Amino acid sequence: MELKDTIEMMQSDDYKERFKAEYQQVKIRYDKLDEMTVKYEAGTLPFTPNCSLELLKEQKAYMGNYIRCLKIRAEIEGINLKEEN
Repeated sequence: MELKDTIEMMQSDDYKERFKAEYQQVKIRYDKLDEMTVKYEAGTLPFTPNCSLELLKEQKAYMGNYIRCLKIRAEIEGINLKEEN
């Protein structure tokens, strides 16, 4: 799934659909940041970021905590976050 795939869900009148889109968007961004930090640490990143690895890892940690909060809230509210194929 890509960010563009969440547009329709974000425009839904159903808050559960918007919630799923929000979760997917954060997850997509987190996964890309994770991939970037792994490559940064391995020395295989094809560019040099302007900010430090430490700052990127801190951002990733906050995003991971946010994802965890969304998962807990989804569990409480009965929202299925699994992608439907």
